[in-house]
Amino acid sequence: MPEEDVAVFRVFPFTVGQKITIEDGPRRGDWEVAAVGERKVTLRCPISGREFEWIRFCYFVENRRTVWPHVD
Repeated sequence: MPEEDVAVFRVFPFTVGQKITIEDGPRRGDWEVAAVGERKVTLRCPISGREFEWIRFCYFVENRRTVWPHVD
């Protein structure tokens, strides 16, 4: 069979205390990982301190050095 270009995705292995930035979608913004379960992740807003629990949804794109949290 011929080879094809294929996009491969993996669930991101979050760690508690990790600082992340989601660039797209309804959850975009800066977050800190507050808790990690087998199926869910809890993210904390670094500005308001509010926490939200979601089914694990993120996929790794890149690591980069940047100012965090972003203040517009």
